[in-house]
Amino acid sequence: MKKLTIVKIGGHIVDDQQKLQLVLKQFSSIKGLKLLVHGGGKKASQISLQMGVIPKMVEGRRITDAESLKITQMVYAGLINTNIVAKLQSLKCNAFGMNGADGNSILAIKRPIKKIDYGYVGDVTKVNANNINQLLAIGIVPVFCALTHDAHGQILNTNADTITAELGIGLSQVFEINLVYCFEKKGVLKNLNDDNSIISHISKETYLNLKSEKIIADGMIPKIDNALDALNRGVQNVFIIKYDELQEFKKEEKPGTRISL
Repeated sequence: MKKLTIVKIGGHIVDDQQKLQLVLKQFSSIKGLKLLVHGGGKKASQISLQMGVIPKMVEGRRITDAESLKITQMVYAGLINTNIVAKLQSLKCNAFGMNGADGNSILAIKRPIKKIDYGYVGDVTKVNANNINQLLAIGIVPVFCALTHDAHGQILNTNADTITAELGIGLSQVFEINLVYCFEKKGVLKNLNDDNSIISHISKETYLNLKSEKIIADGMIPKIDNALDALNRGVQNVFIIKYDELQEFKKEEKPGTRISL
């Protein structure tokens, strides 16, 4: 079974052109089949404020009303995605910008209202692995932004960590999947103020304990929730690493934090 590396980069990296250039350079040098997913929530929040729309978050997840969705589409699929694709092309990486509606690649349903109304937020129902596989087979490197669709004309905002996990799950029948979440820290930390307090391995039990102790909180919660879900549903390996350590990922001794069941 061929290996496929799926890398996710967060909004803090996307907004810093120096960091972005470094991680894209390292990503482009990864051998074999690869795919990139990017966030952009920080930039979307910044532009929302400039336009007088106040962003709303609950446990690291964005509330997306109609006005917020318009801004999210402009920022994710327009500004950020095209910028990343152009930079990868300059690095001789044959990148192809995508959202979930392109090629009917990622289908979702609008999240039902329970305790919280998330608005136009989509929960993934299907990944069209066949279409994505065809792109990979002809040497294209898909670059997904954090948008999906419902097959009835509605674009939905979906957490980029979730999209990363769902792509891994959907493609795990065809490939051996390495999911790599890149962000600004060296991994999951015991102490956010100490970059060397890396937790090298987190199991489901460890995660629940760390979450109850508030050591893991906010945006890290959906990241690890998605990682564990991916492992439960066919993904072989999940890592959370610092953005500048992708080149170290080739080594046997992996950097950052490994997630397991």
